[in-house]
Amino acid sequence: MEVTNIPISQTGRVRPPDGEGSVQVELDPSVKIGKAKVFAVYGKGGIGKSTTSSNLSVAFSKLGKRVIQIGCDPKHDSTFTLTKKLMPTVIDVLERVDFHSEELRVEDFVYEGYNGVMCVEAGGPPAGTGCGGYVVGQTVKLLKEHHLLDDTDVVIFDVLGDVVCGGFAAPLQHADRALIVTANDFDSIFAMNRIVQAIGAKAKNYNVRLGGVIANRSNATDQIDKFNERVGLKTMAHFPDLDVIRRSRLKKSTLFEMEDSPELEAVKKEYMRLAAALWVGTAPLPAEPMKDRDIFDLLGFD
Repeated sequence: MEVTNIPISQTGRVRPPDGEGSVQVELDPSVKIGKAKVFAVYGKGGIGKSTTSSNLSVAFSKLGKRVIQIGCDPKHDSTFTLTKKLMPTVIDVLERVDFHSEELRVEDFVYEGYNGVMCVEAGGPPAGTGCGGYVVGQTVKLLKEHHLLDDTDVVIFDVLGDVVCGGFAAPLQHADRALIVTANDFDSIFAMNRIVQAIGAKAKNYNVRLGGVIANRSNATDQIDKFNERVGLKTMAHFPDLDVIRRSRLKKSTLFEMEDSPELEAVKKEYMRLAAALWVGTAPLPAEPMKDRDIFDLLGFD
């Protein structure tokens, strides 16, 4: 019997696929986030997404916005510079009550971090046993059940690595804008290209659009600029490779808590500028991803 890749919604309705070969499940309308502005932060593993997300959350909070940051990584270290310790994940606390979510209290899975940023670690299923998309869905459902999204201005999803499966692409179903963190090197840009593909696929059926690129841990941006020009992306912010940024993670602190210096002041101003621009709103970028071979040709390897 031939098996087709036709996605079926949770109400049984057939809908257009997210992309070629997609077997993704349609987002349950009951778990839509609502009025908050939602940003999903993606990028190559180890590129500094959590550092970027946490400092961006603080920048929004300093603009007077009510912020929730949701870490979507089994390591559950997205928010530890905000809370100063690793927090239990949503999956951890659900397991404790045998997945009877009605038994949970807000303080079981939401923790207040620096400057009032509310922190949630979605976590992930045990290795080889489940899908990250389920975890994201359960997290948003819990936040809605406890009315934590009613008065929230900004939600930031900090997502594991580059997008290689529909589960970790699930935050794109909730987001208004996807932000890509990258360094000025081939591997980071190759991952960025895959993320552009995933966002384009999700944009067929959801509201998410590309917001822009955040250049991180990079003193130069020539390779990023070359790729952006080819595919139709723009760099929204640039954070150089500074030791103070590395030390902030070691000290379990956001950059806004570190001892001030001229270089740190410039970085904080860049985060504030980025938050202000995102709050006002950015035009969607209709980027077209490249073929893998073309990236090799574009970025060298002579």
